[in-house]
Amino acid sequence: MRADKMTTKFQQALSDAQSLALGADNQFIEPVHLLCALLEQESSVLAQLLHNTGINPGRLRTGLARALERLPKVSGAPGEVHPSNALLKLLNITDKLAQERKDSFIASE
Repeated sequence: MRADKMTTKFQQALSDAQSLALGADNQFIEPVHLLCALLEQESSVLAQLLHNTGINPGRLRTGLARALERLPKVSGAPGEVHPSNALLKLLNITDKLAQERKDSFIASE
């Protein structure tokens, strides 16, 4: 996946997800890290989209926090965090969908 096809906000969310994984001593950046980062973005439309579909963003955040706590933690290799296979698959799917829709960029929405 090419980072230059991602919007600035999406690139920032990926960076924030990496920071979340690093701070939690997780070895891999998982989709849950990315979703947490997207929900926390300033002026994010994701919370509004969730609300419009009947999903309570606050309850989702609580569930995500619990999911983050259950992720395996590592020690002894500080600073080493990598995208998980699940995250790479998710990013590849978003790239494919963007291509099918003839979108020039991949946005967080």
